[in-house]
Amino acid sequence: MSKVLYIKANIKKEGESRTFKVADSFIEEYKKNNPEDEIVVLDLYKENIDFLRPEDLGGIFGPKDETSKHHPILKYAYQFADADKYIIAAPMWNLSIPAILKAYIDYISVTGITFKYTEKGPVGLLKNKKAVHIVSRGGEYNNTPYEMGDRYLRTILGFFGIQEVETIAIENVDVMGVDLEEKMEDGIKRAQLIAQKF
Repeated sequence: MSKVLYIKANIKKEGESRTFKVADSFIEEYKKNNPEDEIVVLDLYKENIDFLRPEDLGGIFGPKDETSKHHPILKYAYQFADADKYIIAAPMWNLSIPAILKAYIDYISVTGITFKYTEKGPVGLLKNKKAVHIVSRGGEYNNTPYEMGDRYLRTILGFFGIQEVETIAIENVDVMGVDLEEKMEDGIKRAQLIAQKF
């Protein structure tokens, strides 16, 4: 049995997010194929993820023990490390990811939990795990220098040791004349196919 962490990063209400529509279809298909797996939903806006404050640094850089797992910020890093698979639903915002997702990444980038330093440099502690990033984009950004969100996620996940990362991108959703319904259907079909083997 695997533990799946479904991370949602969009301020839009339920039913309005195109990213979430595709991600939710991914989850439904995944559940059909993996009924025994545990899926934990983490909606970052409902969690009130915030920017790190000076008073948070002691816990993040301090020693880690059993009480650390209940720390208001470190608990997210432990939760992330405890999962086997990750589904990150985050639209492109201003060529990157929503700021709340970056704030969450600051919560989980913790030495001794998701990575460690060695004499040869940093080493990820989350080996043999995998992730999928589901993203909608207003224009055509795949393989362009303007796309920085997916590249950043792949880089930070790789830093944690997660090398198997798949991206489901729904492009051109804000371009005039594009058949949005067709785009969404294609995205959902792709998501369902990938979910079957995730």
